[in-house]
Amino acid sequence: MFESLTERLQSAFNKLRGRGKLSETDIDDALRDVRLALLEADVNYRVVRKFTEDIKARAVGQEVMRSLTPGQQVIKIVNEEMTNLMGSTASKITMASDGPTILVLAGLQGSGKTTAAGKLARRFSREGRNPLLVAADPYRPAAITQLEVLGQSLGVPVFSTGSDSSPVKICQSAVKHAIKNGNDPIIIDTAGRLHIDEQLMEEVAEIKRRINPTEILFVADAMTGQDAVNVAKEFDDRLDIDGVILTKLDGDARGGAALSIKAVIGKPIKLVGVGEKLDALEEFHPDRMASRILGMGDVLTLIEKAEATIDEERARELEKKIIERRGLTLDDFLDQLQQIKKMGSLDQLVDMIPGMSGNFQVDEEQLKRSEAMIRSMTIQERHNPRIINGSRRMRIARGSGTTVQDVNRLLKQFSQMNRMVRQLTGTGKKRGKKFKRSFPFSFND
Repeated sequence: MFESLTERLQSAFNKLRGRGKLSETDIDDALRDVRLALLEADVNYRVVRKFTEDIKARAVGQEVMRSLTPGQQVIKIVNEEMTNLMGSTASKITMASDGPTILVLAGLQGSGKTTAAGKLARRFSREGRNPLLVAADPYRPAAITQLEVLGQSLGVPVFSTGSDSSPVKICQSAVKHAIKNGNDPIIIDTAGRLHIDEQLMEEVAEIKRRINPTEILFVADAMTGQDAVNVAKEFDDRLDIDGVILTKLDGDARGGAALSIKAVIGKPIKLVGVGEKLDALEEFHPDRMASRILGMGDVLTLIEKAEATIDEERARELEKKIIERRGLTLDDFLDQLQQIKKMGSLDQLVDMIPGMSGNFQVDEEQLKRSEAMIRSMTIQERHNPRIINGSRRMRIARGSGTTVQDVNRLLKQFSQMNRMVRQLTGTGKKRGKKFKRSFPFSFND
């Protein structure tokens, strides 16, 4: 995510780090690099100009904080201005106080509306709500089928009347159906086009007039950069949208749409799609996103992902077992691998760790091979790796489609990790407490 932009910005800031004093020329040089990086990232040029002007106004003559070097102070200012650029604070979806919440998803064909509808439905289901998906695109049968497949996989009902009704009538019937059956919220997947046309706009405008939705959310493909911003502005001019769902953010190396939309149309990004899976939908936090773009990580989101996916009870049990026997088994190691995988792409997780973005390459295939090798072991081998001799290593390699060298590497890494665990657990109470503080998946205070 934003890989090329992050690299360019870090390169610009490296020129400022470690200096005892900065001149106006130094700041101008750094901001010139920032300006070029943002323009290459497809950020709106007016946004770039104001952004760099605001930074310079604060940076030149700024009293340096005692705890920071001048270079760090400039980076702090850039971080704050970038946060402001994207909206300062997170903006949540508004829920209706009376009657069902009605959310209309609008956008061009291919922007990811249908998938976003499914992700929203999953999100609301997890919150204990009873959502209804509405297929309001009668022109493209594949869109209806796609939504029905998503609904079936989620256990969420899908309202559809086929291709005979108009989008407006479908939406009106869906609202009546939802009220009758206690569905809330109603998530309407509207028709899209390959480009903006009058019929598309009039259709969504008529839906808005007839059903009075709680929110109209524009769904934009982050990878289209300024095109997404321009289309969002046209939709907003006609429909007065309430916010944006930015899809495919995980594949966007530049970041132009994320940095421009709020500044250009004045409407917040509310949610972002960060993967193909239905759980890959996150709230958009401008401050956290600014930190990630600047390569500073995003620890809060990482913690939230851990808390949402890692089984607290299993973590406590594993912690207790490890302290009692002073070590891990390969079964424990396999369980931890599976829990980490639930949190999402490892590349994304590494990017959330401060100082790791762009500096650490994760080999997800190696983790898959490790899992395959452990699964090819017997129960006795997993609990006592010392018995794994040469013939056993050959059998494990054949069974997992790997090499003996891969098995050797895994066993060596596991031995090193267990040595570290033993050092942390030790033999006394102090060591046990030290381990509890160090245990990555402990939920103890």
